[in-house]
Amino acid sequence: MANEAAAAPAPSANRFLVLALLFIVYTFNFIDRQIIGILAVPIQEELGVSDAQMGLLGGLAFALFYTGLGIPIAYWADRWSRTWIMTSALTLWSGFTALCGAATSYTQLFLARMGVGVGEAGGVAPAYSLISDYFPPKERARALAVYSFGIPIGSAAGIALGGVVASLVDWRMAFIVVGVAGVLIAPIFRAVVREPQRGRFDVKADASAVPPKAGFMDSLAVVAKKPSFWLLSFGASCSSIMGYGSFFWIPSFLRRSYGFDLQQAAFFYSAILLVGGVIGVWLGGMLGDKLGATRRAMFALVPAGAWLLAMPCYALGLLSPSPTVAFFLFLAPTALGLVWLGPVIAAVQHLAPAHMRTTASASFLFINNLIGIGLGTYLLGLMSDALSAQFGDESLRYSILLGSGFYLVAAGLYVVASRSLAKDWVD
Repeated sequence: MANEAAAAPAPSANRFLVLALLFIVYTFNFIDRQIIGILAVPIQEELGVSDAQMGLLGGLAFALFYTGLGIPIAYWADRWSRTWIMTSALTLWSGFTALCGAATSYTQLFLARMGVGVGEAGGVAPAYSLISDYFPPKERARALAVYSFGIPIGSAAGIALGGVVASLVDWRMAFIVVGVAGVLIAPIFRAVVREPQRGRFDVKADASAVPPKAGFMDSLAVVAKKPSFWLLSFGASCSSIMGYGSFFWIPSFLRRSYGFDLQQAAFFYSAILLVGGVIGVWLGGMLGDKLGATRRAMFALVPAGAWLLAMPCYALGLLSPSPTVAFFLFLAPTALGLVWLGPVIAAVQHLAPAHMRTTASASFLFINNLIGIGLGTYLLGLMSDALSAQFGDESLRYSILLGSGFYLVAAGLYVVASRSLAKDWVD
């Protein structure tokens, strides 16, 4: 009994400060990742690239190294300091974001975006693991949801800031401003966030025991044999095709279909992401903690239901002739499309023991991001090019509409995953 009590320490007093800093870093992650969406039109006008090429710039250029390096960096993070890895990653990706502003050709910009992906490969999986060691299981989905606020808030900030700076100066200065800001945040993060004991809320035996160090293949083997891991990963990746694709292309859709200028599109869509995104992420974390506490399957069924509701909402928004009506219609699918983050990320933390969590998270992110980021923006851009002969400037409207069908596939995979999640769970 004494050992069990020692194995459940009180939460750290500064855990909310740590969570706030992790959220800020994640916000910069998505500012740097998504700013290119609002800058697509001026970049295309200056560099003369097609929608498909722009989709590669926003997707594959970033995803190639982001996904490829994510797993080995996570394995390293399972054995070394997660805080140092995140500090280095933030500095690296912010520096390459600033370098995007120095690009004078499509090739140079492509290479700089690859550099952003290299840096961001070390920014997310270690954070998931840190949060799991700062917050007990009953609070984890909500804590991960708060961290995931960085997605809508960072995306909204990147679009708004990028639109304003590009309008006042040019698209190059927008990259430079956000890149330099990220570099300045890095030493503050390292000074405040300390490395916690791994698995401090999950150890059931002697809390003073040194946690084992898992081999790379051992960590992969643990999650690879669990059906729910594959179903959660591929389901999330299907939703991310639409999620990342829409985040990237909707600003261009607003300019082409509604005649918005750069600032109008920036403020319009950033407001949608901010309001709808924050509501959706928090709703998912709250439902995950509440419903998943008594039934593990709800960690998969809650996202599945949200995606099924998001499809018709996107259709109504995209087909609306009025931008004012479209604004309110887009709020719902933006929220519903992000409900999955809290419950699913929390579930992935429980598919492996504490000392394997970072590698497990990176394996999930590898599948999700390689498909979601790597294909999402490119597929929607490719479909837009293919539809342009028939629909002209309206081609993006129908491309995004077709992309929403990936939510149906994602929901189906999660319904299947719900049947094996309880069996695969590691307490």
